[in-house]
Amino acid sequence: MGGGARYPYPKHVWTPSGGWWSRPANWKSNTAITFAGILAVAYGVWTVSAEREVGRCLVCVRWVVQQRGGNFLLL
Repeated sequence: MGGGARYPYPKHVWTPSGGWWSRPANWKSNTAITFAGILAVAYGVWTVSAEREVGRCLVCVRWVVQQRGGNFLLL
């Protein structure tokens, strides 16, 4: 596969992604844990959002004449 041979790289450089040619042995479990955490946070946000949602009141209060056409509309 392309890319050439691995070349010497500076060891003192720190990167959040792991640096050059990073392939940790437990990458599958790290990915699963991260995905589970994202799902847990999304579920929490969804739940709080659903609890605080305000629906439109569907009870008719009065008759209102529309501006065009003279039709009546229930509000």
